[in-house]
Amino acid sequence: MAISKKPKKHNPQALIVENEKGKSEHRRLAEIKLSSNVLNTLTTEAFTKSALGEIDLTEAVAAMKEKSEKIIAGDLSELESTLTAQVFSLNAIFTTLARKSTACEYLKQTETHLRLALKAQAQCARTVEILAAMKNPPIVIAKQANIAHGHQQINNNQPATHAGKTINSSNELLNETNHATLDTRGTLETSRVNQELAAVETVNGS
Repeated sequence: MAISKKPKKHNPQALIVENEKGKSEHRRLAEIKLSSNVLNTLTTEAFTKSALGEIDLTEAVAAMKEKSEKIIAGDLSELESTLTAQVFSLNAIFTTLARKSTACEYLKQTETHLRLALKAQAQCARTVEILAAMKNPPIVIAKQANIAHGHQQINNNQPATHAGKTINSSNELLNETNHATLDTRGTLETSRVNQELAAVETVNGS
């Protein structure tokens, strides 16, 4: 592949490189040589050259770029067309190899042709599946999973529970000084004053 910025004479195998502002010539040449569009165009041209002849490399790269941008934008019509055509090509390969297996004299040859024929058939079926998925994408339904260790219950507007114990806010007082919780549910001890009054009452009753 020859790379030329301004070819004096049209050469279908020369790739014309356009300069970009802010990029050196070496940088542009590196980008071109690493471009996926350029590399895949060269691969395609190598496989089709014997059947279709040479193609204009600059125009082929431009066409490859347009196809890529079209697919990236969301238009998959050309991919669908390619897969549809490959279904028929793979079916033709299967048919050809299957027929050749019947004309083989030795078992090894028959087995080889049949194995390749079935591989083509399997790939054909796989291509049909991919094409069907593109035409009718599967619907994925996601369900929310609530995972908790043991029993879990949430009651709105209800007293909070901790470890199975209900906290009754009416039995607790909040001290304004130190914001500590005062619990009045404990057992009150008899004060010394009450003990003295009880003794006096006993004397008066004698």
